[in-house]
Amino acid sequence: MSSFLVIAVILVYLAVIFYVAYWAEKNSKSRWVNNPYIYTLSLAVYCTAWTYYGSVGLAATSGLKFLTIYLGPIIIIPTWVILMRKIIRISKGNKISTLADFISLRYGNDRFLGALVTLICVLAIVPYISLQLKAISETFNVITNHHISAISILDDTTFYIAILLAIFAAFFGTQHTDASERHKGIITAIALESVIKLVFFLVIGFYVTFYLFNGPTDIYNQASVLPNFKTQQTIDGLNGGFNWFLLSLLSMIAIVLLPRQFQVTVIENEREKYLKKVIWLFPLYLLLFNVFVIFIAWGGNIIFQNQQVDADLFTLLLPLNNNNEFLALLVFLGGFSAAISMVVISSLALATMLSNNLIIPYGFLKRFSKSESEENTESIKNIRRISIFLLIIIAYFFYKSFTLDRPLVSIGLISFVVIAQLAPAFFGGLFWRRGSSKAAKYGIITGFLITVYTLLIPLIIDSQSIVTSFVDEGLFGINILKPYELFGLQLFEPVTHAFFWSLLFNVIIYSLVSVNKLGSYRERNFAEMFVDSTKYAALQEGAYVWKGEAYVRDIRKVLTRFLGENRTERALNLFYMKYDIDKKTQVADARLVNFSEKLLTGSIGSASARILIASVVKEEEISLTEVLNILDETQKAKESNKELKERDKQKDEFLDTVAHELKTPITSIRALSEILLADDEIDNTTKKKFLTSIVNESERVSRLINNILDLEKLATGKEKLDLNENSIKNTILKSIDPFRQLAVNKGIKINLNEINDVEVVYDEDRIQQVIVNLLSNAFKFSNEENGEVKISTYVNQNKVEISVEDNGKGIENDELLAIFNKFYQSKNQTLLKPIGSGLGLAISKQIIESHNGKIWAENSIPHGARLTFTLPLNTK
Repeated sequence: MSSFLVIAVILVYLAVIFYVAYWAEKNSKSRWVNNPYIYTLSLAVYCTAWTYYGSVGLAATSGLKFLTIYLGPIIIIPTWVILMRKIIRISKGNKISTLADFISLRYGNDRFLGALVTLICVLAIVPYISLQLKAISETFNVITNHHISAISILDDTTFYIAILLAIFAAFFGTQHTDASERHKGIITAIALESVIKLVFFLVIGFYVTFYLFNGPTDIYNQASVLPNFKTQQTIDGLNGGFNWFLLSLLSMIAIVLLPRQFQVTVIENEREKYLKKVIWLFPLYLLLFNVFVIFIAWGGNIIFQNQQVDADLFTLLLPLNNNNEFLALLVFLGGFSAAISMVVISSLALATMLSNNLIIPYGFLKRFSKSESEENTESIKNIRRISIFLLIIIAYFFYKSFTLDRPLVSIGLISFVVIAQLAPAFFGGLFWRRGSSKAAKYGIITGFLITVYTLLIPLIIDSQSIVTSFVDEGLFGINILKPYELFGLQLFEPVTHAFFWSLLFNVIIYSLVSVNKLGSYRERNFAEMFVDSTKYAALQEGAYVWKGEAYVRDIRKVLTRFLGENRTERALNLFYMKYDIDKKTQVADARLVNFSEKLLTGSIGSASARILIASVVKEEEISLTEVLNILDETQKAKESNKELKERDKQKDEFLDTVAHELKTPITSIRALSEILLADDEIDNTTKKKFLTSIVNESERVSRLINNILDLEKLATGKEKLDLNENSIKNTILKSIDPFRQLAVNKGIKINLNEINDVEVVYDEDRIQQVIVNLLSNAFKFSNEENGEVKISTYVNQNKVEISVEDNGKGIENDELLAIFNKFYQSKNQTLLKPIGSGLGLAISKQIIESHNGKIWAENSIPHGARLTFTLPLNTK
């Protein structure tokens, strides 16, 4: 195929991608841009050129082992409803913009740790980016039948593609200084590329399976006679089982900790509820991508047997071998999409890490603290743009120098192993309070050095054809120090061997140092906030523990240098409104200090934000006990405040009800009285009727006032009980008598179950009042068609239980305790105004508690509600 034609197609395709990204940025509020499907498809950036080409190559040479790269993600993704929701909440609450910021913040904004994580990510991902460029270059040469590598950079098409990708990432990825902002254009473009690469891969899968062959059975029958076929399609005993397990674990870690995955999954998340779509749609995407991998691999092995053909290129070579250049072009575009989406997101994530955790904190922080906000904003953007270009250019030269003869899978797995060294610090920090920054640093460095020794050095020796006995005999000829058989272990392949030893020592060092070296108070504060994130998320800035001296004017100056005057004023005004603080306040508290750090974190990273704020405040050391006490007090204050607001709301509702209940009879009394006063000719029958109504309404007012006074007396202990020995059965029967006619009128059945005639000491009038209250509620909420009220007693050791049960709608679970509050009215009533004033059950509770008993509510089976109270036996 003509090189000019392929280049023209590439340029048109890139133009479409640029346009889609531009359109998405302009329409960032559109439903086409903001939806769970775009978010889920963007996660498919996990499927790179390695997936598109390398999985087929691995399946052709090693059988089903390629599945391990996808088993890990498929296994862990269902847990994201809990795990990833926690990570996203922490990140959003603290305006985190990178993986390095996340780890750095957990360990007290440790600047060196943030820089270390950044270096690990760069060392892991730059070769991975070069892998994508290698795939683009090799597939371009295959489809254009150009098998001679370009000697000059200026003659290399891949170089120009790399530059275009850098321009794309720099333009759409650095429009905001706050890196925690979503990049709608890039994410929408990546979602489109995810659809394209999946569709074109399925097309080539169908083509190979059903056009070149007569279906899966035909391919299997022909492939099964090839040499080593049966060996390749099995796990290969204990050794193979361990390798499968470790590779699955490695990919499980990678789907969370690869910088590009952290970027799209955490930073670009718009709503937590999108995760509900992710947990089934993304695994489905991965399964679809792998349906035809093994068939394409078998088909390639059959057609190209006994030929020197790179198995990584089977996907492209099979249609070309059958003279189907159009399909080959589609396959090329699918692989091209897989490669460029990874390059763009990875370079963006790494550039943000470099600026926030290396360049700014170690080089530009002093300069920024003296410059104006406009200059700082432009400088931050330029730093990220230059970083993107440098990363992609370095990856290009790495590809030209080191990756020419390495399979796609080997480079990808090496990157996975290096990134996995962050796992103990990351997951340990999420779930273990004791984890410290020293432990994280020592663990990461130890794990990385072991990876270098057991994997990177041998690969460099192999790729550069260096003559040495290091690999075969070990360091200094010591047999147990062979890099591929460290300490005599021969179970694993090189990648899983390096992963096993590096992660093992990493975890051991992290655990031992954490147990023996306590972190600073700041680390312990963030440890509480990260580990118990659900508890402290609602507190927001209130969960931050800080002691010292700080002034608003100093903090304002720092914020203005980075955010500008308008944005700073707007942010501070929102802060003052949120916490009801006077704008004239001069002294800053812990909440403002933390709020200010968060504002700066998105632009310059958590470590730099801490340094800048620390430069204008005087901080005091706090002990672990103080940290925990302050956090507990803050939590209790938050809960108390919430309870007070709820009580206040209930009181307002109660007063409205009481006002209504008083107003109605008083209005009636007044109206009837005015009629009687104004009309002397009213007959005696009508007068008697009016006077009877006035007396009834007066009694209604009196009952309401008595209930309120009753409640006040019982609550304050002013009420003296008339305690005597009484028959509980007689008291129940007396309480039922007023309801018998009502039961007949409403068609409600009264059922007395096992009413024990036991003598108990109590104030009979008060207990009768309680039973009447419970019966009133039961009659009010019983089933309208076939209502039934059950009353029963049960003697249990030193107490008697009396319960009243109806067969109505029941009580909402969150109301079972609340219905006994003083001013509470059940939500599960009719749409009409509730009959009661919300005092009956509150009075009943006070009466029972004054008798040293208990009262509670529960839902009965199959439906209805049961209210039960207890009275102690033999007490006077």
